[in-house]
Amino acid sequence: MNRTDRKKSRLVLEDGTVCRGRSFGAPTETVGELVFNTSITGYQEILTDPSYRGQTVLLTQPHIGNYGVNSEDEESTQVWLSGFIVREACGRASNFRSGGELSDYLKQHNIPGIEHVDTRMIVRRVRSAGALRVLLTEDMDTPDEELVQRVKDSPSVSDEDHVMAVTTKRVEHWTKGYESEFSPENAFPGRPGYGPFEERKPLKLVAYDFGAKRNIMRSLSVHGFDVTVVPADTSAEEALEHKPDGIFLSNGPGDPAILDYAVGNAKKLVEKVPVFGICLGHQILAQVFGAKTFKMKFGHHGGNQPVMDLTTEVVEITSQNHSFAVDPEKLPDAVEVSHINLNDQTVEGLRHKELPVFSVQHHPEAAPGPHDSLYLFERFRETIEGA
Repeated sequence: MNRTDRKKSRLVLEDGTVCRGRSFGAPTETVGELVFNTSITGYQEILTDPSYRGQTVLLTQPHIGNYGVNSEDEESTQVWLSGFIVREACGRASNFRSGGELSDYLKQHNIPGIEHVDTRMIVRRVRSAGALRVLLTEDMDTPDEELVQRVKDSPSVSDEDHVMAVTTKRVEHWTKGYESEFSPENAFPGRPGYGPFEERKPLKLVAYDFGAKRNIMRSLSVHGFDVTVVPADTSAEEALEHKPDGIFLSNGPGDPAILDYAVGNAKKLVEKVPVFGICLGHQILAQVFGAKTFKMKFGHHGGNQPVMDLTTEVVEITSQNHSFAVDPEKLPDAVEVSHINLNDQTVEGLRHKELPVFSVQHHPEAAPGPHDSLYLFERFRETIEGA
């Protein structure tokens, strides 16, 4: 579709803010929780990250879609978010890797987008008011007041178990390592912790899929793990039947406080084998040991968050995507904080003082330019070997 042919559309926030713009992507109406992401690139990885289910994503980078889309950058089998908001959606991509246009890609997955809205103003609204629900619609006839009420009447992210909607439906064996010529092992050949790795004994790993990104599985495979991916509600007993050397708890969408089945299974597993959790997996492990999680005002979504590893006092630039965090005031004595966010001092990592169990809130696999946190996969291997 030519950009001049795009239909008018509206963006409606639950606080009464209404913006008029142009639609791109699918001509459908959706409601989601609005989050803004500060990444400069990586929009296709964001679109296909299962952690965004139930959310509508606004990108602060003003020009989106200029390098197109391609199958290599997909983090899952589909687009999971509810809607997409940008200042300007590029009408024609130009990049040697491009296999298609962004608007066509959204249409293919039945996801609406809106452009030509004041994204700076909307971000300021969210930073001031906190998380807001948002409606995207091509309906230009219904009064604004009715649309605002429709948003207010919609469910919140915490009203649904989004994990069970995104998890794999069957047990799968993951064998693929990094597939791109731009992967860390090709970008930094020979650097310790980046690969390629010497022949090493494979370690059997059961990975719980709460909404796992493909690059997490690739990173685990490259670091010598023989990965079996299981559904999110797999019992601890079923997981242990695979005789794993370790357990991995993945990222995923929604409110961690409602995932009683995941916390219950993890509570049994930490007593048996080493465990590593990322993002939602980190929040699940925190609850296992008696900590609490809370809803952040507007979360961390982007590729430029500074995190300090308190073990080494090294600062990493990390990729993050989470609206919930672990409450530092309610941490039990059995665990200690391993990483902190230098922007707001929120908890970015935990480790158990006795058990071979640790977790991080950020995404070491995402590599938003820097590859600062990839060492965590090697740390997990060393934890298993030393257990």
